[in-house]
Amino acid sequence: MKFLVTGGAGFIGANYMHYVVNKYPEDQFVNLDLLTYAGNLESLKDLEGKPNYSFVRGDIADRPFIMDLFEKEKFDVVINFAAESHVDRSVKDPGLFVRSNVLGTTTLMDAAKAVGVKRYHQVSTDEVYGDLPLDRPDLFFTETTPLHTSSPYSSSKAGADLFVMAYHRTFGLPVTISRCSNNYGPYQFPEKLIPLMISRALADEALPVYGTGENVRDWLHVHDHCVAIDLIVRNGRVGEVYNIGGHNERTNLEVVKTILRALDKPESLIHFVTDRPGHDMRYAIDPEKIETELGWVPEYNFDTGIAQTIQWYLDNREWWERIVSGEYQNYFEKMYGERLA
Repeated sequence: MKFLVTGGAGFIGANYMHYVVNKYPEDQFVNLDLLTYAGNLESLKDLEGKPNYSFVRGDIADRPFIMDLFEKEKFDVVINFAAESHVDRSVKDPGLFVRSNVLGTTTLMDAAKAVGVKRYHQVSTDEVYGDLPLDRPDLFFTETTPLHTSSPYSSSKAGADLFVMAYHRTFGLPVTISRCSNNYGPYQFPEKLIPLMISRALADEALPVYGTGENVRDWLHVHDHCVAIDLIVRNGRVGEVYNIGGHNERTNLEVVKTILRALDKPESLIHFVTDRPGHDMRYAIDPEKIETELGWVPEYNFDTGIAQTIQWYLDNREWWERIVSGEYQNYFEKMYGERLA
């Protein structure tokens, strides 16, 4: 089969590419990424030259480009990771998130419908459910929890999800949606909480923590997320939503302190800063559906996963230091510039 993976140079997409390209040598995987600030081809160095992997630079919201690409390649499966995903950025520029996350999704589905793909999978987020109260640890998000968004980012993702289900019901497009909890692991862009804290702690710089750090997140190692998506795409029921979470709830402050202990750095580096508008208090997912239907079981708990992640950032300092310096953005021209001339 031929797979189109959008956003494959981003954090989760790149990890997914590593997983499937190596696991399924008989399938073809095309990585489509616009290479905005968070897209990094250096994350995919190990895949370059593999016969079942190729890269295309492009914008999922560019309709003529997308329609031409689908007509040429005749994809069997589309997996849409491509999205603007940073909440703080969405507060500053909501329109950018509408264009990428909503218009980009409908453009992909129009093309998928035109060529008759066997499966369109939308990678979504638990943030579409809003948040849960801190004093109700018995409550969890399920696939039937109403959508109740808090930020322009989560609203754009919820809008995309609604369009995905509408295309299934109206046009018969064979779709699935996955909604995951907070991911962490290798190749995550340093603006996100865990890599930001690791890189700043190593430099003995102040660690900014919103509010009092009591916000709770259900942490999911990116490898476990990728395994789950692969199961859904290949074996999940068409028209269904699957929640992916690991029952690994931690407050943001607990996460930061765990990193400091692992790096032998003092807690005096923690600096509490003004909370962002509409900051959700608690996310927690009930993954019973995917566990029961598809047999998914996470490989990592938070303790094993955060230890592996910290070690990866220690072992791959050059990767994230090139991002901090901006050098990573030159990699595309170095690798592809002559081919495009």
